[in-house]
Amino acid sequence: MTETELFKEGLNLMFSGMGFVIIFLLILIWAIGIVSKLINTFFPEPIPVAQAKKTVTPTQSAVVDDIERLRPVIVAAIAHHRRTQGLN
Repeated sequence: MTETELFKEGLNLMFSGMGFVIIFLLILIWAIGIVSKLINTFFPEPIPVAQAKKTVTPTQSAVVDDIERLRPVIVAAIAHHRRTQGLN
């Protein structure tokens, strides 16, 4: 084979390979679109309900109570750390 024939064969392989990749990607995009439509059809997202008034729930007040309860412990831990590290 001459150099031109080898070059033509290389170009032929390159373009056919790129063509197969493009076809595969297009089929993949098409399949993902169909699966997405099927999932949205059978499993729709719930519509969020707007709440009229924001109230404090018991869990929120429990978090605030925990923080207030732990505040002296945190302060003592910081003071101990500063004492042991020689920062104060």
